Amino acid sequence: MLIPDGKGNRIKSNRQEEQIMYESTNSLVLARDQVREVDRRAIEEFGLAGIVLMENAGARCAELLRSLGPPRHVVICAGGGNNGGDGFVVARHLESWGVAVRVLLFADPRKLSSDTSTNYTVCRKGETRLRIFEAAPVPQELDREFDEADWIVDALLGTGIRGSMRTPYPTIIDAVNRATARVFSIDLPSGLECDTGKFAGACVQADHTATLVARKPGFSRVEAEKMIGQVHVVDI
Repeated sequence: MLIPDGKGNRIKSNRQEEQIMYESTNSLVLARDQVREVDRRAIEEFGLAGIVLMENAGARCAELLRSLGPPRHVVICAGGGNNGGDGFVVARHLESWGVAVRVLLFADPRKLSSDTSTNYTVCRKGETRLRIFEAAPVPQELDREFDEADWIVDALLGTGIRGSMRTPYPTIIDAVNRATARVFSIDLPSGLECDTGKFAGACVQADHTATLVARKPGFSRVEAEKMIGQVHVVDI
């Protein structure tokens, strides 16, 4: 899909021999509000539903993760916003390929964003292995959850975070960073401020970041470069 970003750029994925390729050297950089404008135009001008954009994002991330592995046991850490919804889509696609998946949801299912709620329901009805943490998790519980994983997917927080993050996210992020599994962040590492590259208290240290639509301005900050790992720009 090609969507103008309002500056004459047309954003797309590259394909070669039916294998989706991801350009980590893509020079396009879009700030938080610019990415939201791309989403708005896709929905309002092109007639794409938000749930379609979420499906596209999650499917592309799952394909990328599979190309980096292949993964055997994946634990997906999902928040209650759209980033978490992307994580549920990733879970569904990985399961369809025979990958062992477990989703840890750190939110009240009754308070999920609309599209995230839809994908949560699909996974629940599809009997995806799911654990819900409505209260702050005990660190040792998280360590046990991550113990057998070869990949952790960070789908906790997206571009909307500003300032200090609320509990229980620092506890979750600390556990992710302690784990021996490789870490795959969707859009940007949770805790990294999109435009400034500053940390909201704690920040996931990713091995790979699948950033949606374009690189983010904060990625160029020296401290952020240590957290984003290898960056892959993926189309939605």
